[in-house]
Amino acid sequence: MEIIFDFNSSWYILFFTFLSCWATLLILRHNKIGKKEIKEQIFIGVSGMSAMVLMELFAVSIGLWDYAPGNWPVILWPTYVAAILFGYQLLRSIETLLKRPIIASQVK
Repeated sequence: MEIIFDFNSSWYILFFTFLSCWATLLILRHNKIGKKEIKEQIFIGVSGMSAMVLMELFAVSIGLWDYAPGNWPVILWPTYVAAILFGYQLLRSIETLLKRPIIASQVK
């Protein structure tokens, strides 16, 4: 198994899209983020990466899918982590919006 770093540009677009969306939500929510949430993100990122690596190894080992020799897309795993972190920030943002009182309903 040879690992190469010359990927189709679509992989980079996908990776940086997830990463930039995560960073945008992180910046928008910066005043609501404490040390506990940073630890949660690290834990979720590491756990998600571990789960995705295990999933890939399992799927390849049972022949569910395979990769051509010399074309092992290692960028897939960082993309999974960026997607997981983006999903985390998206859920936290939605949670924050749902907890915020709606001003229009308070005006009578």
